[in-house]
Amino acid sequence: MTPPMQTVDVLVWGGGTGGVAAAIQAARGGARTLLLTPGAWLGGMVSAAGVCCPDGNELTPWQTGLWGAFLRELAQREPEGLDHNWVSCFGYRPATAEAILQDWVRALPNLDWWPQCRLLEVERRGARISAVEVECAAAAASERHRISCTLVIDGSDRGDLLPLAQAPFRLGWESQEQWGEPSAPSRLRLESEPFFQQQPVQSPTWVVMGQLGSDQLKPDPARSIDPAGVPTLPAPFEQACEAFGLERTIRYGRLPGGLVMLNWPLHGNDWHDGLDRAFSGDAQAEAELDAEMQGHSLRFADALEQASGGWLHRGAGFPAQAGSPSPSLAAMPYWREGRRLVGLHTVIEQDLLPMAPGASLASLPVAANGELQSIAVGNYANDHHYPGPDWPLAPKSCRWGGRWSGTPFCLPYGALVSAEVENLLAADKATSVSHMANGATRLQPLILNTGQAAGAAAALCIQLGCTPAELPVRRLQEALIDDPLAPSGVAPLWDTPWHH
Repeated sequence: MTPPMQTVDVLVWGGGTGGVAAAIQAARGGARTLLLTPGAWLGGMVSAAGVCCPDGNELTPWQTGLWGAFLRELAQREPEGLDHNWVSCFGYRPATAEAILQDWVRALPNLDWWPQCRLLEVERRGARISAVEVECAAAAASERHRISCTLVIDGSDRGDLLPLAQAPFRLGWESQEQWGEPSAPSRLRLESEPFFQQQPVQSPTWVVMGQLGSDQLKPDPARSIDPAGVPTLPAPFEQACEAFGLERTIRYGRLPGGLVMLNWPLHGNDWHDGLDRAFSGDAQAEAELDAEMQGHSLRFADALEQASGGWLHRGAGFPAQAGSPSPSLAAMPYWREGRRLVGLHTVIEQDLLPMAPGASLASLPVAANGELQSIAVGNYANDHHYPGPDWPLAPKSCRWGGRWSGTPFCLPYGALVSAEVENLLAADKATSVSHMANGATRLQPLILNTGQAAGAAAALCIQLGCTPAELPVRRLQEALIDDPLAPSGVAPLWDTPWHH
């Protein structure tokens, strides 16, 4: 039996950070919008995945758009403030972020949100997506729905809609010969070294939440690990605290209320094995991968608790849900990378690097006619997660305000627009970037504003009756800059306040 058809202007698949931002902005732009998420929480890495110590866009000139609005709302709702850890300038509880996003969604009468959905089919007619079919478990009984839509946005962490839409995408590494990226491996290495088959994407993490004891309770000095000491953590975590000591390692991701985000890369709870299962389409294989990741993170938390003499123990940061063995586990894994759209413009590593030695800006993306194409600003220094030593990357950091910051770069509008499917946009990590560039474009602040741009573009396309490729970039830039609720800067201006 064919499920009943419903019709919307903009359909957003995936509850990732960029997907939620896109749905909110499309609805704020007047489009009838439907947001479909696989889980019961919104926000992806900023809430459901528990990556609550954001990296990038830390300086106030770049606290614009939905990233800036989100940050200022967090400051209002976290009475202890946001400065608790040393990995980031900010730290907040995942439930606080989730409450903000749900409030923003509920405030929009033309935005519907269906949680706990499974994407079954994407229907295409020629170069256009005409409808999607989903199954929603959140209903009284599991129901199938068929939704017709004018514009589609993939707002998932792993680009889940792209293969079903038969939209061209990239997954994994590209050789240095392809684009001349200085940090990319050679074609010979890609073809001959098993590492690159074993690590098709950056290593994900299943974040686990810890809880600190009273500030009066300190770790037993005899059990602490300092750079000169002997590790007391069990294998495979024996080297996790060697560089910083146990106490500083634990405080790495401290949040309000004494919670601790445990998202430790080196010999911690990053996961490296069998990652191809996440992209195989095999539900059983993916469930097995999830269970392995969860168990690994819980063992890491238990090892830190043992080494700290009980000063740290498992915390409760997430809602109890089916399939999760502990409220200390995030509602979903933190995927740093997934499928990447083949777009009208592909961002490569050189687009992120300083224009010259010592320069504070990367080159700005311009069209053949000289018009600026940028729709969002990022500045993360670039970071790749794999087993073993840090991957060597071309430097893109600079000094500003007494600290190291990443060189600002711009994401062009063409990186959001599918080169083949004329009504498809990407809003999260599935934008058209290279594997190497993904290490800088994947962070929360830029993804929030990338999603905002995708949503604004979709609303403008509905208003103007055009496809995303036909949309004048200048119209989109003006809409972002003049947005009444979350004005977004589209170019990096060091000396201009966020509200200018």
